[in-house]
Amino acid sequence: MTLSAGHEQLLAEMGRQRGDALETIARLRPQAGGHAGLIGRAGRLVLLGMGGSHWINRTAEPHYRALGIDATAHVLSEAMRAPLTERGQVRIVTSQSGASGEIVRYFDEHPASDRTIGLTLDPDSPLAKNSQALVGAGGVETAYAATRSLVVTLAIHAVLLEALGADISGFEDALRTGDAIQTSAVEDQLAGCNDAVIVARGAMQGVADAAALSFMELARIPVLGLEAGQFRHGPFEMVDRDSAVVFLRGSGAEGDNIDGIAGECVEAGLRPIIFDFSGEPEISGCLTVRLPARDGLAAAVSALMTVQKAIVAAAARMVADVGVPLRSKKVTSGEGR
Repeated sequence: MTLSAGHEQLLAEMGRQRGDALETIARLRPQAGGHAGLIGRAGRLVLLGMGGSHWINRTAEPHYRALGIDATAHVLSEAMRAPLTERGQVRIVTSQSGASGEIVRYFDEHPASDRTIGLTLDPDSPLAKNSQALVGAGGVETAYAATRSLVVTLAIHAVLLEALGADISGFEDALRTGDAIQTSAVEDQLAGCNDAVIVARGAMQGVADAAALSFMELARIPVLGLEAGQFRHGPFEMVDRDSAVVFLRGSGAEGDNIDGIAGECVEAGLRPIIFDFSGEPEISGCLTVRLPARDGLAAAVSALMTVQKAIVAAAARMVADVGVPLRSKKVTSGEGR
C-alpha cells in the first residue's frame, strides 16, 4: 500500500511522540517549579488555546482543580472577544506552533507579562518570546492533523501538575509501556461510517474532543465530541446504523453510567465502540478495546494515543490523500488579519 505524503508525516510524528513526551518531562522538571509557584500563589488559572491545544488544556483543567487551583479553559479567539476579568489570575496560552493568527493578535492586545505561561514546541515563536515559556521536545509538528503535539503538550501540563503536588508516575509509565493494542476491528467500523460521535466524561472529555477534531479533519466527515450527559440531551437523535458512536470509559467519575448510555445505543440497533480502561466487565453488545486499567493523566494519554492510532488508520481508508488539507493550513493566520 502506497502512503500519501500526509499519512507518512502522521506516522512519523506518532512514532516519536512517546520519546519526545518523556524527554519533555525530563527537560522541564528543573524549571517547572517557578511556574508552578506562580500558579499556586495566584490560585486562579485560565487556560487559553485553539483547536487541539484547547482540548489538551481542557484535558488538564480538572487536574489543576483537583489540586485546589481555580482553573478554567477557554477558546482563545472567543476569550479575546469576550474578555475575562483579570482578578490576578495566571494565564497559560497554548499553541504548538506559537505563531497562529490568534497568538499574534493576543500579544498585540496583551503585552508580554510574567503572569503568562506559554506552552509551545517552538522556542523562537511569538508565544515563546512573549511569555514565561515551557517548550516541549522535538520541535514543531509538521503533520496535519495534530498527534505528537497533543501528547507533548499534555506532558508539559503533567510537569506543571507534578510541581503543584500531583503524582505523575503513572503518566510516565503509560508513555514508557508502549501498549500493543489491537484496533483493527475498530478501524473497520470507523472506516465505514458516515458520521461519528466521541463521548466521554470528566477529565476524559478533552481527549474525546481532541479525537473528534482529528477524525473530522482527516476523514472529512461530521464528528462531534460530546460529554456523555450532553449526548443524551438531544444528539442521540442524530445517530443511526451508519454512525460510529465511540465511548471512552474510565474508572470512577470518568466511567459513571457509560454502561447505561452505551446500552441504550445497543437497544437502538447500534454497536458502540468502547475504549475501556476502567477494569470493569465489558458492556454487552459493544465492540470493546481493552486498555490497561489506568486513571487520571495516565488514562488520558493512553486513550489519546490508542484512539489516535485507530482514527488515523481508518481515515487513511476513507480519504486517498489523508493528512493533506484541502483548504486549511497547519498554522492558521485568519485571526491575525
